[in-house]
Amino acid sequence: MKRVRFAPSPTGSLHVGNALSAVANRRLGDWMLLRIDDTDPARNVPGGEEELLHDLRWLGLEWDEGPVRQSERQERYREAGEPLGSRFEGTTLLREDGTATYQLASVVDDVDFGITHVVRGNDHRPNEPLQRRLFDALGAQPPEFVHHGLILGPAGKKLAKREPGATVASLREAGIPAEAVRAYLEELGLPRHDVHYDLARIRRLSVQAIEAMPDEELAERVGAPVAAAVVMRGARDLVEARAFADLVLNVPEDVAVPAAKETLGRFLELARDGLDAKGIVRELKAVGGDLRSLRLALTGKERGPELWAVIAALPRDEALRRAERALAGG
Repeated sequence: MKRVRFAPSPTGSLHVGNALSAVANRRLGDWMLLRIDDTDPARNVPGGEEELLHDLRWLGLEWDEGPVRQSERQERYREAGEPLGSRFEGTTLLREDGTATYQLASVVDDVDFGITHVVRGNDHRPNEPLQRRLFDALGAQPPEFVHHGLILGPAGKKLAKREPGATVASLREAGIPAEAVRAYLEELGLPRHDVHYDLARIRRLSVQAIEAMPDEELAERVGAPVAAAVVMRGARDLVEARAFADLVLNVPEDVAVPAAKETLGRFLELARDGLDAKGIVRELKAVGGDLRSLRLALTGKERGPELWAVIAALPRDEALRRAERALAGG
């Protein structure tokens, strides 16, 4: 059985690079420990652990044990470190106040929880030699170390948290579905070398994820009626999907479209005859109808989702009422 651990520090929302490690661990491991590396109080952020847990659950990642907080295991670290002394090969293991540093705490945890594979970014590769020697000093078998490439920003350096989409929370707030983020990380797998962050790829996956959602789920995620699902299908993210839904849910302000009387009149005829939404648009295109003005009459906006979807999402009586009001206003 492969026993792995994901060990973030409570510094706020997950960086996508850390999320990559989490996904890689979950895919490789038969059993996964969630460990909170909070041995450095200066780096800990109030509420940081809660943000991490929220991000992991949002991504659909589950763990088998934890969260185990290193701050709650200091007595165990002191016990393990006493035979080694406060320093080991020039590295501090125990601070003056008796608390353990990262190196000792990490190795003791891996021993105690039977971790067989340590999967993490290449930035941890320099820690491997010392940690192997610590395992030996503690009389334990070192795990298999697996290091993967980092996610780089536009400048070719490690992606900074302030960059667009660099944290799971920022992607969620931008309306990117969790399925799209998870799919992107799954695609990366365990990259041998560093990779440039491809936010455009995530956005393409976002469109696919929205298209694949059942109407009821899409409506629930966006907070809109199921009837509006058809108009949300072409959205690039859930924020835009909500904006599309609002086009049909919110009655537009009075709009004047004097140049489109013929188009509005023909729309009313076709809609009253019961022609379906795509058929209406097809007929209006055939006669050179002013579709831009019809969109303006129905939504109050000149741009948005496909016109046929707007017509399909609007109750027929409401579509007629909006067109009639625009026609009268002209």
